[in-house]
Amino acid sequence: MDRKQHWEKIHATKPGETVSWYRPHLERSLSIIEQVAPDRSASIIDVGAGQSSLAGDLFERGYRNVTVLDVSSSAIAKARERLGKTAAKIRWIDSDIMNAALERNSYEVWHDRAVFHFLIEKRDCDAYVRKMLCCLKSGGHAVISTFALDGPSQCSGLNVARYDAKLLDEMLGPELKRVESFYDLHRTPSGAPQNFLCAVYQV
Repeated sequence: MDRKQHWEKIHATKPGETVSWYRPHLERSLSIIEQVAPDRSASIIDVGAGQSSLAGDLFERGYRNVTVLDVSSSAIAKARERLGKTAAKIRWIDSDIMNAALERNSYEVWHDRAVFHFLIEKRDCDAYVRKMLCCLKSGGHAVISTFALDGPSQCSGLNVARYDAKLLDEMLGPELKRVESFYDLHRTPSGAPQNFLCAVYQV
């Protein structure tokens, strides 16, 4: 089963509020985005958004240049349905980030909650970083959340990579300068703890 088939099955068969990474609102991400990109005209992409509420919450806060990308058509369809008429004011891209045709120098903020840690081969990590650097504007920010070193070793039946700030710095490379990092303890819908590392970088 390839990546798209895997995530189509997950999102087609599971309600969004039952998956392990579900949060009603990504308060930390919203706060960071408002700090690094206070101008509401800032161009923001949420990579691997799934059925996340982030795009709608950004729109409610006045952001009008928001893009959502996910490999799962089912996830995008459910997110659009939930947003109703607001969905038409958000750009939706149905694609694997590794193959997505994204414009160069087009985003002030690249947001990724729990996509990068699924890339366990260095060549895939390097390709992802090249894509991110190509798309970010000079001075733009990347907000990356991965499982911490004491986080789960698997998610949704897939192996994941785990990071502390130093390891993530090394994997992302010297062109991205870390602005801050912190740990974020997430509780799954069943109550299980999952420790995330959240790091903010600037080009």
